[in-house]
Amino acid sequence: MIQQTQLTLRPYGRGIHLVTGDIVHSLPQLPRKGILNLLIKHTSAALALNENADPDVRADLNTIFDRLVPENAPYYLHTFEGPDDMPAHAKAVIVGPSITIPITDGRLNLGTWQGIYLCEFRNHGGARSIVATVIGE
Repeated sequence: MIQQTQLTLRPYGRGIHLVTGDIVHSLPQLPRKGILNLLIKHTSAALALNENADPDVRADLNTIFDRLVPENAPYYLHTFEGPDDMPAHAKAVIVGPSITIPITDGRLNLGTWQGIYLCEFRNHGGARSIVATVIGE
């Protein structure tokens, strides 16, 4: 059995945002066993799994990304869409556009402290589209 749906996350400001609940509420009924693949259809945002307990982790990740890939670097060629655009593309490549999560007993089989994150790397990225593909029995 394969199911596929597209969902839209509301616009978020720049940062690392816990969206597990938004994703789960938008999914079709999950099979007893299987996998869920989530693909974000954008090149300046990403999806990640990380700690969902301490919000300082999100703030620290944002700081780390901003230090790794700063805005206004003099060597950027792609600058037409603003100072946050090229860094957003680079950060999205580092994190990646998709995640895969096992499904067990009809639920996402995440670790105790794991959550699904939208990594929004633009100041005003807008709504984000995600394709959710469920493969299971």
